[in-house]
Amino acid sequence: MTLVNTGDLRRSEKKFRPELEGVRAVAALLVAIYHIWLGSVSGGVDVFFIVSGYLITTSLLSRMERDGTIHLSEYLLNLGKRLLPLALIVLLFSTILSFLLLPQVQWKQIMSEIYASAFYFQNWLLATNAVDYLAQNNAASPLQHFWALSIQGQFYLTWPLIIFIAFVFAKKVFKTPLRKTLLFVLITIFITSLTYSIFITSQNQPWAYFDTFARVWEFSLGGILALLLPYLSLNKMASTIIGWAGLSIIAFTGILLPVSNVFPGYAALLPISGVVLIIIASENGTKFGVEKLLGSKPLMFFGSISYGFYLWHWPLLIFYYAYFGTDSVTILWGMAILSLTFLLSILSTKLVESPIRGLSLKQSKRKIAFVLLLFLLPVLAANSYWDLHLEQVEEAFRQQAVIEDYPGAHVLFKNVVAAEDVQPIGTPLDANSSMPTYHDDGCFVRMDDPGVKVCSYGETNNPDFVIGLVGGSRTGHWFTALEEFAEELNLQIDVYNKNACRFSTQDFDGLLRDSCVEWNEHVVEPLLENPPDLIFTTANVSSGATIPDGYIEMWEKFVGISTIFGIRDNPSMPEDIPKCVEVNGAEDCAVPRENVLSENPPWENTEGLPSNVYFADLTDYLCDDELCHAVIGNVLVYRDRYHLSTLYVSTLADPLKDHIVKALEQVDQQGDS
Repeated sequence: MTLVNTGDLRRSEKKFRPELEGVRAVAALLVAIYHIWLGSVSGGVDVFFIVSGYLITTSLLSRMERDGTIHLSEYLLNLGKRLLPLALIVLLFSTILSFLLLPQVQWKQIMSEIYASAFYFQNWLLATNAVDYLAQNNAASPLQHFWALSIQGQFYLTWPLIIFIAFVFAKKVFKTPLRKTLLFVLITIFITSLTYSIFITSQNQPWAYFDTFARVWEFSLGGILALLLPYLSLNKMASTIIGWAGLSIIAFTGILLPVSNVFPGYAALLPISGVVLIIIASENGTKFGVEKLLGSKPLMFFGSISYGFYLWHWPLLIFYYAYFGTDSVTILWGMAILSLTFLLSILSTKLVESPIRGLSLKQSKRKIAFVLLLFLLPVLAANSYWDLHLEQVEEAFRQQAVIEDYPGAHVLFKNVVAAEDVQPIGTPLDANSSMPTYHDDGCFVRMDDPGVKVCSYGETNNPDFVIGLVGGSRTGHWFTALEEFAEELNLQIDVYNKNACRFSTQDFDGLLRDSCVEWNEHVVEPLLENPPDLIFTTANVSSGATIPDGYIEMWEKFVGISTIFGIRDNPSMPEDIPKCVEVNGAEDCAVPRENVLSENPPWENTEGLPSNVYFADLTDYLCDDELCHAVIGNVLVYRDRYHLSTLYVSTLADPLKDHIVKALEQVDQQGDS
């Protein structure tokens, strides 16, 4: 190892590090194995991040020291040659098979993820969905794994700027050596990002998992290691021990930690430390060191196709689930998926990536840019065609749909006969996304947002009665029915809605978020200042046989002020209903009533109820004596597993109106007394 002393940090001779190819191979294989058979996350992605940080920092720093600049166009084209062809081929493959194999209710989700993956912001889309209450039940898509590639892509784009800023500070501001200045910059990034990562993970882990800023410290640590490696000299025994310890840490992180639930934060230091130990040990190689295994020809070959292996394994797994209608993989089929992944990785790497990477920038930059554009255009064209097809299908369905064919709950109380051989609907193709109008207006508080919003609907000028719709989305989905008769009864509907929340004084043993508890504390004030005649809210939780104490305590605050309209909560279903109906048919998606509903209404099993409550039970319009149905009157009853579809709720307006009228009669009687 040749060392050059320039008054700056020492640097080692630039050389190929075969053990890093082996590390990539191990990480890619672990990711696939954990996904296929364990249904969990290995931490292998974090291994990719630090390796990328180490290699890109080394490469960019060498260019800056050699040329005094980074030729950005050359850097980006080289990056594009290496990353885009394989990624775009997998995207095109996934687009076509998603159209052919996956349920229509997933189409819009996947179409948005195709664009997000192609333009490297998939991680932000998934972060938004992770904290969006209405998107949390999205089915796994064949493109979810592109979140890691998006973070890496964002790193590759911003890191030249970091190196250049360090260069400017070194030469123009501090008059200090470049490597020492860069080390200071990277340490600052590392500390800032790790601190933020620990904080945001503790506050909002689902978001943090996909947050680029919560992951930057992993890349910066790779850069720090590249700068300090010449100073890390170990004896042979220590190198041997820490090298194998590092490999063991990488292999078993996914077993030791629930990666998907605790990463990134400080927990991600575990797999990162494994890579650090391997790189340090390999710098001081020994006869029996881990670098002998990781630098072996089989692992080096696997490492050379590890990018393709990572790209192919996940969509193959998702399409296996879709084709066979299962959510698990046998040993034999898992081996088949791995074998096909391996084969596709070799073919796509050798036939596509390698020839394009071999194109010389000196010959024609425009030619390379044109070739990369040729890979992107089919993906965009296929997704655009899919989008157009979806619009045409929806429009054709709307034109063919006759209201008499979709009576919904009217078949139960108006003696309407539903048409036969009609495709059931909630809303065409997107039954899980149609929301009550107050939601479209933004009149709700998101899961982790503070504050209370109040919006008024119906007859707001001179109403006879005011109804306060208070609670979460399982209360809010009744809004559509209330809206149906608000004008007839001269009602004003005030919406107090917060996603993933319940109108309660308790947090259900931590199930409700802190922001929900705070919302409940604050929402009482406007309700008492301008008390509605009725406070419409759920009377229990799903199949709960009793009324929670926290509900009762909240209702007692309004004795003598407002009447509580407690509606029995709808049962939760075992799976996403629109998807189930599309794949299996309506009959196979019905569930035994006794499995999802208590035998008696919860208020019959609860003592100490306050006097200001009117109870309503409409579950007989969801379930008969034996089954709770997925489709009634050719209308999907649910928009997902938990919420009633907007269209079906609208067909429940008449029975709900009967209860509201009776409750308002009680309000009049109490006012007269």
